[in-house]
This record gives sequence, structure tokens and C-alpha cells, in this order.
Amino acid sequence: QVQLVESGGGLVQPGGSLTLSCAASGSILDINVMTWYRQVPGKQREMVARHFKDGIWNYPDSVKGRFTIARDNAKNTVYLHMNNLKPENTGVYYCNAGVPPRKDWGQGTQVTVTS
Repeated sequence: QVQLVESGGGLVQPGGSLTLSCAASGSILDINVMTWYRQVPGKQREMVARHFKDGIWNYPDSVKGRFTIARDNAKNTVYLHMNNLKPENTGVYYCNAGVPPRKDWGQGTQVTVTS
């Protein structure tokens, strides 16, 4: 199975934007579902964006209208475009494939939203 590596995190002020990347070691063409998750210490990972390859997108209300998941099959990469970031969006962001997600998780990428 493909390995997934997240990148693109950083420190950003409230209201700012970031784009995260999830690079796959192989083709993601046949992967039905790709999901971005956020985790903060002491809490379970929560879904922040999900894309089904047949063209369905899911977002929790907390990020709807601000986050966009996009898949580039040619680059074997899934992106998370995040706009109007808020301090509560701080956390480590992970991508994974499938529902439920695969057992193996990458290292994630840290996003910190602070003034």
C-alpha cells in the first residue's frame, strides 16, 4: 500500500491561510476515500475534510466554507487548503486513506494558529 507523507504546516496568525500536502508514494487513483484529520494532545483525531473519488466532499460545520480538500491524481497528492484560520484549528494534521482509516499513520504536520 502507498505511504503518505504530510507537509506544509507552520505558524500562522488568525485569519491567515495555509495549504497542507499529503504526498503518496504511489498512485492514489484507486483510493476511494482520502481524509484529513486534526489531533491535539489528549484528544482523538477528528476528521476535518474528506473526499470520495466519485466527487463527494464532507466537512464538519466547524471548517465548512474555510477548508477545501483537493486531490491531484497526476501528482499523487492530496491537499488541504485552509483559509481564515482560527486558534482552534491548531493541531497536528494527518492524512489517511479509507474509512475506517488505515492503521498506519504518518508523522503529520503541525499547524499553529496564534497571534
